[in-house]
Amino acid sequence: MKTIRPLAILGAAALLVAGCSGGGGGGGNGDGGGAADATGAIDIWLSNNEQELAWGTAVVDAWNAENPDEQVTAQEIPAGASSEEAITAAITAGTAPCLVFNIATAAVSGWVRQGGLVDLAQFEDGASYITDRGGEGAEAYMTDDGFYQLPWKSNPVMVMYNRTIFADAGLDPDNPGMESFDDFLAGARQIVESGASQSAIWPSPTSEFYQPWFDFYPLYLAETGGTMLVEDGAATFDSDEGRAVAEFWASVYAEGLAPQEASTDDAMAVGTTAMQLAGPWAIASYGDAVDVGFMPVPTSTGSGDVYTFADSKNVSMFTSCEAQGTAWEFLKFATSEDSDGQLLELTGQMPLRTDLAATFPDYFEANPSYETFADQAERVADVPSVPNSVEVWQAFRDDYSAAVIFGTSSVEEFLSGAAETIDGLVAE
Repeated sequence: MKTIRPLAILGAAALLVAGCSGGGGGGGNGDGGGAADATGAIDIWLSNNEQELAWGTAVVDAWNAENPDEQVTAQEIPAGASSEEAITAAITAGTAPCLVFNIATAAVSGWVRQGGLVDLAQFEDGASYITDRGGEGAEAYMTDDGFYQLPWKSNPVMVMYNRTIFADAGLDPDNPGMESFDDFLAGARQIVESGASQSAIWPSPTSEFYQPWFDFYPLYLAETGGTMLVEDGAATFDSDEGRAVAEFWASVYAEGLAPQEASTDDAMAVGTTAMQLAGPWAIASYGDAVDVGFMPVPTSTGSGDVYTFADSKNVSMFTSCEAQGTAWEFLKFATSEDSDGQLLELTGQMPLRTDLAATFPDYFEANPSYETFADQAERVADVPSVPNSVEVWQAFRDDYSAAVIFGTSSVEEFLSGAAETIDGLVAE
């Protein structure tokens, strides 16, 4: 089964190191003894995704042709247990590049505490550029009142479904009518009871800290209009909305509509499930193999324009960079409207900028299957940038799994217990 992950497995150990180490590059204000104004050659790291490498190579070549005295050298993020572990090790050693294009929000707070990241608001136009490009939602990516990451691109999470299985189950693939929790459950029962598929939906039931981003969290964001798991230093989910989402998923598992074990293959491709939570990457990934459709994640009332998880990847600048002036100008060049258009064309991932569909109408006219994601990208939220982020999500996952997936504790115990634990972790 294709594992839906927002990052190459983010090493908890790496972030623990990032959270407590003082090594690598000094403080996070980024002045670096005049580095903020310095220009010259810089290095950047890119994801090893083939399409993103093609985009990065094209952007670097275009910049280098115009800036012979400020050349950019790009390479893939070094191999390791995870890209985050590689970045953490580089911060500690003082060998981080100037920019990394593939930052997960969950990692940022640890690197800020490590002294490894530059606050982009130090640049005269830093904060205004980020908020002008990303709109009001950009402020959600701040850490300690600073912009230590530029919101770059997202893969809005929606419900992907196999249109053939839906038709076999007697559901209308063009209008499934599963917007509310009740209607979703009714459709899921119809799928299983008809024998069209052995399961209706198959979120991963495993214990990794990031798994809530692909079951509970998108629906919680939808139910609350974009409220993050932690806001103003406190957990938000011990609430009527959190309870409604948890009870919905508990019903899915209790009724056998989703398996309690991990799939050993690609359940969507082989037809053993009718639905998954996925982003626009799935369109190209499944291609002609599966006739997929997409619909918004459900809510208790079936309300219209819902929020979901952004599954974003962002860009950070590192304090070891000696030519931060060049790095900032290249970052703006790489996230300009032209560069964002190239990113969209080559990867199908949604740049985190305002009015996406109106900005790139030709692309969406030529690629109508992506239009629904462009619309959804206007209503996304990400994970909160908080201290002990990995531990926060792991505590949530452990209690959620016990109560919701396996039914060994109550939803009330899960909500209150996880919220109390998380409040303590964020306060540390």
